[in-house]
Formats: sequence, C-alpha cells, structure tokens
Amino acid sequence: MKHSKKALILSVALVFVFTGIALAGGYNYDIKKSHQGKDLTPSQTHEMMEKDPDHTFLVDTRTRAEYQLIGHPAVAYNIPLKFWTGKMGKKEYGMADNPNFDKDLLARFNPKTDTLIFMCRSGGRSCDASNAAAKAGFPEDKIFNMMGGFEGDKVKYKQSIYCGQRKLGGWRNEGLPWTYHIDKKLAYPPDLAK
Repeated sequence: MKHSKKALILSVALVFVFTGIALAGGYNYDIKKSHQGKDLTPSQTHEMMEKDPDHTFLVDTRTRAEYQLIGHPAVAYNIPLKFWTGKMGKKEYGMADNPNFDKDLLARFNPKTDTLIFMCRSGGRSCDASNAAAKAGFPEDKIFNMMGGFEGDKVKYKQSIYCGQRKLGGWRNEGLPWTYHIDKKLAYPPDLAK
C-alpha cells in the first residue's frame, strides 16, 4: 500500500511538472522531420503573427474533420495537406495526399509578400507542408514549421493518468486562442464553392 501511494503521488507530481512546463511555454520541442524553412514554437508563432497580421498567416494543414471537431487556432486558415479516405487500414483510417495543396496555397497567399507558418496535430505534416510550399515558390525565409502543432506530444510516462494523451506542448496546451467555430474566411475554400 505504501508503494502504490508513493507511486500515485510521484505520478501526480510529474503530471503537474509536465503540464506546468508546457503551459509556461518552456516545453522542449522537437523537430519531427527535416524540412525547408525555419521552426517556431506556438508562442513564437503567436508573437510573429501579432507583429505583422497583414502578411503573416497560420495554415492548419490537418484534415477538415480535425479542424472542426478537435478545434483550431482562432486565426488559422485550413488547407489540408491530406484528406481522410474513409477506408480503414491496419491501425487507422487511411489518408490521401491533397493533389491541389500547392495550388490552394498560391490561390490564397502571395509568395512575394506573405509569410506562412504551417501547423498540424503535433508537428509532422507541417514539415511536409513547408517542403510543399517551397516547391510552390515560397522563399525559405517566409516558410515556418510550428513545432508541437495544435495538440502537442503524448505523455509517455506509464504511471501518469495522462499517459498516451497529448498534453505536452502545442498551441492548445500553451493556452493560446482557439475555437471550434468555423469562420468562412478561414475555411478550406473548395468546400465553400460547393
């Protein structure tokens, strides 16, 4: 009984430490993949957008369902890098590339004047989106990957009640403005044309 009580106290203490670090913006973010452009934390992204809101844009590359059902930064444009196929794979539903991702970017943003910050769930797809933006003609100094994404990384400590949950870092865990509301100015444009 003594050991389980100590383990519980230690688990709770670790959760508070990890949560406190994430909320304080002090979480140590990892770059998920090599990519073109630079990297920002969610807090750095927010600061950069506030300095130049007319030419700095956050692009949420998650699926439309993630954007709507999980929530998104209140200022994020949704341009999915991939779409759900609706077909079940071995462990999850399949995904297919958005064949128009580069065209969607160019239709909405200007490579000469606009800075794009790409975001996804935890920072992997956003690296791929940075590479796609470079291929579409956006200069590397105007392309950024937002590390940690919207949801952040999973707690891996097995004794934590949050083990497996995305509680470490990310836009939402840093307490930055987010919503479930779909603003038609920010929604995926092809959906509005239907």
